[in-house]
Amino acid sequence: MSPHKRILSLVSLILVVALTACFSASPTADVNRAETDPPGGPGAEPTASVPVHPLSIEALRTRSYEGGDFVVEQTLDPGTNYNRYIVSYPSDGLKIFALLTVPLGEKPATGFPVVIFNHGYIPPDQYRTTERYLAYTDAFARNGYIVVKSDYRGHGSSEGASESAYGSPGYTIDVLNALASARRYPDADPARVGLWGHSMGGYITLRAMVADQGIKAGVIWAGVVASYSDLFQSWFGRSGATPRPGWRSTIIEQYGPPADNPEFWNALSANSFLADLSGPVQLHHGTGDSTVPYGYSTTLEQQIQAAGKPVELFLYDNDDHNIATNRDDALTLSVVFFDRYVKGMD
Repeated sequence: MSPHKRILSLVSLILVVALTACFSASPTADVNRAETDPPGGPGAEPTASVPVHPLSIEALRTRSYEGGDFVVEQTLDPGTNYNRYIVSYPSDGLKIFALLTVPLGEKPATGFPVVIFNHGYIPPDQYRTTERYLAYTDAFARNGYIVVKSDYRGHGSSEGASESAYGSPGYTIDVLNALASARRYPDADPARVGLWGHSMGGYITLRAMVADQGIKAGVIWAGVVASYSDLFQSWFGRSGATPRPGWRSTIIEQYGPPADNPEFWNALSANSFLADLSGPVQLHHGTGDSTVPYGYSTTLEQQIQAAGKPVELFLYDNDDHNIATNRDDALTLSVVFFDRYVKGMD
């Protein structure tokens, strides 16, 4: 087994970045549980005959993401060495709120590097901008990054209705507009931007990285990163099962299930476009994750390698969906990865 796939332990990890602050409790990002073992190989490349559906990668690429200037809605108590704000920005005709952190001290000549932080599923009516993921955003903010954590539409004070991330492009659109807004921010370096995503946020991160070629690197924790074909077999429900009324039944009624129309479903899957990844990807997953199968990450690693793109995978023996036991180690590795590929400290 290659070095990057070894199970990490605290005694073997050499801390390169000092993450010494006291971290808050791990988030509880709940999603539907898988029903079968991890899926198999990569999906086939779609062809030009596939209809352009709003969920397709082609549709995501052809949209315009203007974003806008961040508007400070509230100034929060500062962090250790950074300021914190609740801001808003425009996305798809909606006013979307976000957490923004900005480092203190002298701004680099080109501006501060940026991490767009994509949170996992939290019931929208329970979501609050300043709750959960505090240790995670702090890790990047304390190490010199501007951090933007979008409150996707329908979350917190954001306008619009909440949607299924897997049945609508809305959340990914909100993230790409957050990215565009961050590039406009005076203190930010628009050329040094990375994406971090957990669970559902990992799905969003992977889609954004095949849609926007300006993203330098991505880090995904316990990501829902399987193809739609594999998700239907192992996560949405067994192949052939009748889906509940909603986006799945609507699309299946029109286009058929993945087994009958793989060309259409491959066009919706970021896994079919990994040759177009905008930068290196680092994957983290606990082997005890009972929410999202860790096989999604091991399969994605193989698919990215087959596409000829750089990827790292770290597995954590018996750790859970939030990588709670090894959280600090995984955060250190995430910061080091962004330092190399986003800050350019290699």
